[in-house]
Formats: sequence, structure tokens, C-alpha cells
Amino acid sequence: MKFAMKTLIAAAAFSVAGLANAASATLTTGTSLTDHGFILSDLTGSGTLTFSTTLIGALNAGKVTVTGIAPATATVVNKTNAATGVVSISSASAAAPVTALTGDYTATSLSVTNVATAGGAFQNAAVKNIATNTGSLSITNLNVDIVNKKVYADLVGANGVGALSQVYLWDIVNPIGGSTTFGLDSIPAGGGVVSSTNTISGLKITTDSFNIFAQAMGLTANGITSLKTVTDFGTIVSTISVKVTPVPEPSTYALMGLGLVGLGLAVRRRRAS
Repeated sequence: MKFAMKTLIAAAAFSVAGLANAASATLTTGTSLTDHGFILSDLTGSGTLTFSTTLIGALNAGKVTVTGIAPATATVVNKTNAATGVVSISSASAAAPVTALTGDYTATSLSVTNVATAGGAFQNAAVKNIATNTGSLSITNLNVDIVNKKVYADLVGANGVGALSQVYLWDIVNPIGGSTTFGLDSIPAGGGVVSSTNTISGLKITTDSFNIFAQAMGLTANGITSLKTVTDFGTIVSTISVKVTPVPEPSTYALMGLGLVGLGLAVRRRRAS
């Protein structure tokens, strides 16, 4: 996702930290920031979480439905068993817009450390069955910690869980695919757009989040057993674009100023003559 790769995260300006020649910075949608000779703006992108087949199997066991939570959108493909008429999920994904990008910023590159997305998915077990006594859980506002390979999210669950902010949800087990660094030193003087696509797979749920999931969804012993088979919750593919505009060096402004002064003197001399 978004993805984030809190955490991927929120502030409208750079927050300097660490070495004098490097800074940790957060760019949010609709804002811009300036440092190290560049203006970063026009952050766009999305993170799409595609559910794993084992997760879909666990959801089908509990007759769970999946819908999107704005501004994210969910794409769910259902299938119907011809013999029994039972409808189940064939595939499911949720696409969420990127809202913030945090990275270590130097004069030549921006190395992404966190990404945040907005919205998510709502999972609802409305019918009591062998896997659940009914329940629901919403997972929104993912924040991906690229450096520590962790994913956080806001959770709202039934059965006494309530609203929980930025819960440590998954570990990222597999290596992150794609570049997490934007090169800035090759940007033309008039500015340009840098883009990156990343793949995050091997999402392993933490013990605490597993327990939250089980409680919120009202899982029975059979449902818990089914959920334990889900060792990988899915894959997040994120695309991110940022507009980068070089800022002229102070010496450039000084030369421009001298040029204007010289032009003014030349005009005065012509008028005087």
C-alpha cells in the first residue's frame, strides 16, 4: 500500500532530525515542503491490498462480507456454487489513496521510510455459523514502516473491541519489492515528477492483533483454527508520485540581483545622455 510503506504519516512540513546534511521529512497531500535545494509537492498515489487466498478461505468459512470504507474502494468478486447456491468470495482487494510520505532527505535523494493511506475495508459477519457468533471489524488508515517492516492501522471492532488507533497489525516477512528511493539530482531546472512502485508481501498478523480480530469477529473455536491457517494476509502494491522543483542557489539570486542593478544603471545612463 500507503504503502505506508504511523507512521507513513502526517505533518505538513519537514522535521529536521539526525545529521546536519540529512533530514527526516513528511509530505502530505495538498501541501509542499522545501529543503536541500528542492520543493516537493503534488503527492499522489495509492496502495492496494489484495487479500491472500488463505484469508479469503477464512472469511468464507465465517460467511464474512467485505466492503470498502471511503476514500478507499473495495473490489470483491463473488462466486456461486452451482450445486448448493452458496455465494462466497472469489477475490477481494481494497485500494486506498496515499496521504503522506515520510523519508530521509538529502541534496540528491529521498529515501522513503513511511507511507500512509486513508480509508480501508469493513469485514462483517452478520450470520451466526460454525466459525463465528457474529461480529465485525474495520481496518483503516494503514501506515507502513518501511525501515522496520511493520504495518499499523486504525481498528474498530464489535464485541467490546471498540475503536483502536494505530494498532501494530502486521509484520512484513518478505523483502520489499521495488525501489524506495527517489533520485533528485537528475531533476531538470524546470522541475519534474519522480515515481515509484513497491510491492509488500508476506503480511503476518501480530499476536495482539490476532486476538483483536478473533474477538471483534466473534470467532468460535473453529473460526480461530481457520484464522490460524492464515500466515500471509495479502500483498500491498503501492504507486507514489511526487513533483520535484529545484530551488535556485542563493548565488543565482545574487547574480540576478546584480544583473537587475546593472540594467537599471544602463537605463539611467541612456536617459541622462
